[in-house]
Amino acid sequence: MQQRRLYDTLLLDLGGVLIDVDYLAAAQAFGQLGFKDFDVLYSKAKQDHLFDGFETGAISPAKFRQRIREILAAPLADAQVDACWNAMLGRIPPERIALVERLKERFQVLLLSNTNAIHVPAFEAIVARENGIHDFKALFHGTYYSCEIGLRKPDAAAFHYVLERHGGDPARTLFIDDSIQHVEGARNAGLHAEHLELAHEDVCGLVERLGLLKQSTSS
Repeated sequence: MQQRRLYDTLLLDLGGVLIDVDYLAAAQAFGQLGFKDFDVLYSKAKQDHLFDGFETGAISPAKFRQRIREILAAPLADAQVDACWNAMLGRIPPERIALVERLKERFQVLLLSNTNAIHVPAFEAIVARENGIHDFKALFHGTYYSCEIGLRKPDAAAFHYVLERHGGDPARTLFIDDSIQHVEGARNAGLHAEHLELAHEDVCGLVERLGLLKQSTSS
């Protein structure tokens, strides 16, 4: 017997939830060029203000690259900076694309990602090449990148900005993210939120465990 639907809207993170991300890979790539301390500046849980500004669009790609050159005291070409920075990006397994499509039949499915203007074309190119999807944003009912909206998780304003544009009720919204600080931010903003612990399961397993695809489509 189907359960009564608890949520109208699902709000998904991108990195870690849908696309595989190795946060140490960028540091390793810079390390291969001789720069060993990049992981001090950037990690999944904590990052330098440079990266925060880049994720909200306050810092342009050109300024970001130049700041990286200054920090590392090296005359790296733009392509070298981009290649190292993008090294953390993996792929989206086809079963996660299929999951989104199935969820869209039952829920309003939105995406909110803390990302930047160098990563966006890089992961969109990966999805086009690996998954044959040439309009990634169209996979969702609404897609929001922090660098485009000037807001980032875990700030409540980021969650409210997205939901207000789709008539989403925070009390009827489930947010899924692999970063606990973002989950806590969503809860503080009035949303329901689930922490995806990647060491134990992926988003397909989480959706199955929560029974989201078994809940009735009637309210």
